[in-house]
Amino acid sequence: MHELVIRGGTVVDGTGAASRAADVAIDDGVISAVGADIGAAHRDIDADGLLVTPGWVDIHTHYDGQATWDPYLTPSSWHGVTTAVFGNCSVGFAPVRPGSERYLINLMEGVEDIPETVLAEGIDFRWESFPEYLDVLAATPRIMDIGAQVPHGPLRFYVMGERGADHGETPTDDELAEMGRLLEQALHAGALGFTTARTTKHRAADGRYTPGLTASDRELQGLALAMKRAGKGVIEVNSDFGDGDFDRLRAAAELAGRPLSVLLVQVDNAPDLWRETLAGVNAANRALKGGGERFTAQVGSRPIGMLMGLEATIHPFTSHPLWADLEKLPSAERAARLTADDDLRRRLVTERPDDGHVAWMAKVLTRTFELGDPVDYEPDPSTSIAARAAAAGRDPFDLALELMLKNDGRALLLHPFENYCAGDLEVVREMLENPDTVCGVADAGAHVGIICDASSPTSLLTHWARDRRRGGHLPLEFLVRKQTLDTARCYGLLDRGVIAPGYKADVNVIDFDRLRLLPPELVYDLPAGGRRIVQKAEGYRHTFVSGLEVMRDGAATGELPGVLLRGARPAV
Repeated sequence: MHELVIRGGTVVDGTGAASRAADVAIDDGVISAVGADIGAAHRDIDADGLLVTPGWVDIHTHYDGQATWDPYLTPSSWHGVTTAVFGNCSVGFAPVRPGSERYLINLMEGVEDIPETVLAEGIDFRWESFPEYLDVLAATPRIMDIGAQVPHGPLRFYVMGERGADHGETPTDDELAEMGRLLEQALHAGALGFTTARTTKHRAADGRYTPGLTASDRELQGLALAMKRAGKGVIEVNSDFGDGDFDRLRAAAELAGRPLSVLLVQVDNAPDLWRETLAGVNAANRALKGGGERFTAQVGSRPIGMLMGLEATIHPFTSHPLWADLEKLPSAERAARLTADDDLRRRLVTERPDDGHVAWMAKVLTRTFELGDPVDYEPDPSTSIAARAAAAGRDPFDLALELMLKNDGRALLLHPFENYCAGDLEVVREMLENPDTVCGVADAGAHVGIICDASSPTSLLTHWARDRRRGGHLPLEFLVRKQTLDTARCYGLLDRGVIAPGYKADVNVIDFDRLRLLPPELVYDLPAGGRRIVQKAEGYRHTFVSGLEVMRDGAATGELPGVLLRGARPAV
């Protein structure tokens, strides 16, 4: 008799194969049978009319700190994620010398918008080396499996001290050898890879660029050789892809003999650069010989944007002298005062300062939209704040203030600033359809006062398979594979991402007809009372990790079967 059978569901198995009606049996944490008449069970789940999919594998998160204090890893666990990988973009919290924790917090705060007070309060630095950090992660029960990567920034700072925080500095031969030794040690201890960043978008909170921004070929190759000696790990890179940068990274990956995964987004100042980078990824894969390791590009399922609101990190009035006093008020009192005081609202709009923030916001509002319910991640440019204001003969700042004051001053506006140059998501469709891309720029756990893209696995399905109105849809089976088998294989996690006998029993049971994103909201539930934007979903009926039900109808069951993944997992 089986432990559990999910009966009568529509199985979308993660391979991209056509969906089919089948029962799914689970025993001892793995899928034991898929088909008809598979026998009795101690527990049956009626999945008639529901989808049965693998659990989502999110390979681009920033839960490096949160994983040490939050066993539920929200918001990701609300969206069917059963495996999360962090340590991305060259930032993290190990290795760390006692007394230097402040720099790593400063770096994470600047790059990923996680407040210093939250990190300082939430993280108990009980480690120094990366293997010790892994041991701390492994000792904590949690709702999903996690994997960690070695970030270039902390590694460089640990070995080089303050010089390591300066991207213009170069390591000595001894320092480079030590960086390589520590990287190799971490990979043998179970790190899933090594990450670096070569983008000017990333700075520490004190304004300094990320340490590896201009790392020389010598430094990259020295670290690549360490990965070659270890024979383990993925190289993950966030880069602006200036002249020759992809070739430099490709050479390092080929020297290491390890997979390379790069982040891919469309940016306004070079709207076709992503195609050049993706062409490089495609060409590198075509050139592979003798079983070489694959190159992938991590892409999103919706625009990369920011949410603006009166409680969020950014909004049109943050530099206004009048805002300095309003910001200190409790949110309800502030909203009530703004709603009642016509003259205050007028002065916020008409007496705004002549500064860079206001000038920037004047441009931003031409591509900023009201975020309603249902949430629309592909809004028509004709509905922007500036366009609506112009049609009504109003100041766009006035309209923005009115809209942010909805919902007792908690309403949010959406500003897509990447993947949206043409005012639609056709570039995202093109990215998703490429065979060398995987889903992977959601940044779950990061930019907590600006975005909540941890919900991207849900919008991947709802927007592209069902709800899109401004272009074609994509097959559901294709989309499920993009967030399961493809992402799992990218990191060598070959035991998951498929509904088939022998695979790990990480499973979602989804009411697809009812699946929807709820509007994002700002809450104050981080350590030290820190704020963050979260987003929930409806339609996830059951989520299982290793055969144990961890979520039911949007609520955690209390089961915490998740483990730390130490390295790649063998194929079934």
